Amino acid sequence: MSETVEWAGMRIDRSTAADLPQWRDTVDALRTSTRPRAADALRAAHRTGRPIAQPRCGVGGHEEMLELLRRLEPAGPGMLTVTIDSYTRLKQFDRAAQALREAPADLNGYPLTVHGWRRGRQLLDAVGVPLEVRHGSPDARDLFAVALAAGFTSFEGGGIGYNVPYCKDVPFATSMEAWRQVDAVCGALADDGVIVDRELFGTLTAVLVPPSISLACTLLEAIAAVREGVRCLSIAYPQGGEVHQDVAALRSIRALAARYLPPHVAVHPVLHEFMGVFPRGRGTADALILYGGLVARLGGADKIINKTNQEAYGIPDADANALGIRTALMGTSELLDFVALDEARIDEEMSWLQREVAELVDPVLQDGDVPAGVAGAFAAGRLDVPFSASVHARSLVVPARDATGAIRYRRTGELPFSAAVRQRNDRLTDTGAGSPDRFIQAVTADINYFLRDEPASV
Repeated sequence: MSETVEWAGMRIDRSTAADLPQWRDTVDALRTSTRPRAADALRAAHRTGRPIAQPRCGVGGHEEMLELLRRLEPAGPGMLTVTIDSYTRLKQFDRAAQALREAPADLNGYPLTVHGWRRGRQLLDAVGVPLEVRHGSPDARDLFAVALAAGFTSFEGGGIGYNVPYCKDVPFATSMEAWRQVDAVCGALADDGVIVDRELFGTLTAVLVPPSISLACTLLEAIAAVREGVRCLSIAYPQGGEVHQDVAALRSIRALAARYLPPHVAVHPVLHEFMGVFPRGRGTADALILYGGLVARLGGADKIINKTNQEAYGIPDADANALGIRTALMGTSELLDFVALDEARIDEEMSWLQREVAELVDPVLQDGDVPAGVAGAFAAGRLDVPFSASVHARSLVVPARDATGAIRYRRTGELPFSAAVRQRNDRLTDTGAGSPDRFIQAVTADINYFLRDEPASV
């Protein structure tokens, strides 16, 4: 096990700390920087009522990463991404360094911790929009320290969202504590006048995640973060596919924040465009991307994480990613302002959704210790995520689409829902899929919701 030392109140590897500037120098550099800041970009998007777009992007080599960012900026993103490689996410820094030496093109992201904070600053200086670090690590303390030294002002992740989808056997107590330390540093920075946007990954497993589970998990992470002093939160929700439900979920983010978070905290809803099985046909894929932009605007999101029409084929190239940005932004255009939804239906959906979230969240908050409450709730099944990679989530919940395509609960497992909530979900998912074969076919069809019989082309 690597030896750890304290840096800014976080425990990080001694080797990581050895290359970092002093904490005071890091704070001063962040405070006096003239680079674009993530919080300002999100605030501006909220004022205009038009969400900004942000692609996922990350490659191993430094020059290649610089080139990728420069190629994507002309497409008009309001924020760009440095996606981190899998070795770094799992704190396997030696393996990341070896891969960087021998075959950087094989890395599935940018190993920022290996490249170091000085190169991170070069990335930030290469473009005129803020950059965010996206990764998937249950323990991102080393990565966060390097990101801060570089000057990043947005950092994604949390003790639930970056545990359940990516890790087999990391206890929630472990991941929640690691992220508590990250959030405490953000709180200390806020006291010094430096606001770091903390984005929470509500996508979870990205497979038929019921909206109330997504929002409950991010809300609990948000409450824990705010108690450590975080003042800017991006709360991300994954597009499910039914427009009224998705709009209701996005609008509920601010409503739930008003109920559970103090008013001085800035909260920015974010839409992840559809994260499930993506259509192979270019026309259908582009239509789905545009649809996501429209949903984000109707739901009051401040940011869209866009997809590309190469999604079904692997990691997209720069041209496809640039087109994905432009296509998502087309969906937010004033040319589509004539589109109107059934507001009564959205209001009803919001009412039930917020009730479900409260029934999941309130029991966790009863004892006051959010990290312990989260760990205990997952152990008991009172919090759960379908199709979880983690052995610490029971995965007893079985989702299903109703007749409109909205994601409901076919089975609620041990979730502490009221009788009214259970009865509503039973009624909406009464599809008669009783036999095992029909059940499997129904779940598969729900997962493949956006697939169409059309020629596959790129």
